[in-house]
Amino acid sequence: MGMPAPPSSGPNRIVNVRALWAGGAASAVVAALVAVVGVIICEDVLDLEMVPPPLLPIGWSLAVQYAVTSAFLALAATGLAHLLTMTTPRPESFLSWIVGLATVVGVALSLAGSGSRADRFATALVDLVIGLCILALVRSVLVRTTQDVLPGPWRPPPGQYGPVTPPPDTW
Repeated sequence: MGMPAPPSSGPNRIVNVRALWAGGAASAVVAALVAVVGVIICEDVLDLEMVPPPLLPIGWSLAVQYAVTSAFLALAATGLAHLLTMTTPRPESFLSWIVGLATVVGVALSLAGSGSRADRFATALVDLVIGLCILALVRSVLVRTTQDVLPGPWRPPPGQYGPVTPPPDTW
């Protein structure tokens, strides 16, 4: 009876795909609502003219385009989370970095746009809140819907090399 080998390639995880994508869909709804609230506060309450960032050209108003784009980005982040879970070690770390850097790009594009400083800042702030919302929700869903088959670094099964005894008390 030989020693079992560690996994040869890629992580060994179980993914609850239905729960992952249901959580991703719920994250998309929340991100869309954050976008709508952001546009309403900036344009209607604060009377600012938001600088439209690159948005999907779906809908008749800035609020609808922002909401559709935000929902799409949350679903894209869910797809990325699913892909990373199947292919990389520590997918939540990679997801955090990718979504975080994409959020920084969105904020920078808004700050670099045309318009008054207040308008650009308001748009960048809405972009930042949407990005953080997507990051927090999708990462949380990812962590709760995946499970490592071999927890932690690979170890032989308990008892493989005889009884497991705690180290002697040296205190």
